[in-house]
Amino acid sequence: MVQIEIANEFGYVIITGISSVFLVTYLAFKVGGARRRAGVPYPYLYAPKEECDKDEKKMIFNCYQRAHQNTLEVYPGFLFTLIVSGIKYPILASVGGGIWILGRLFYSWGYQSGDPAKRRRGVFGYFGSLILLGTTAATAFSLLTS
Repeated sequence: MVQIEIANEFGYVIITGISSVFLVTYLAFKVGGARRRAGVPYPYLYAPKEECDKDEKKMIFNCYQRAHQNTLEVYPGFLFTLIVSGIKYPILASVGGGIWILGRLFYSWGYQSGDPAKRRRGVFGYFGSLILLGTTAATAFSLLTS
């Protein structure tokens, strides 16, 4: 049986996790503002293409919504790898998580410009994901070989 001991530095992992909650909340508020400016009513998730072709505000709203939605799509995996990797590598997990969060901000700001190609400004966030995936795998391996 393996016993898991949580290092004091795991507090950094918790702070990183809380920071990610602020990230998704910030993006949600930005979507709400873009929705009001574009006049896209609930429950519609996106403005139709025909409306976007005629109204730039609707296109911009779709960009805000897509940036937020994409972040939510990858968020569970981020949280899983952050927590698991933080068990054995709390500092490295926090650094990887911080890089991921900054990458998502730059991704979102680029997307929200109205030019979806500018989302690539946040591509460096994948480096944070790689750190988290690697340290998660290393944590699993160390538990299995203990």
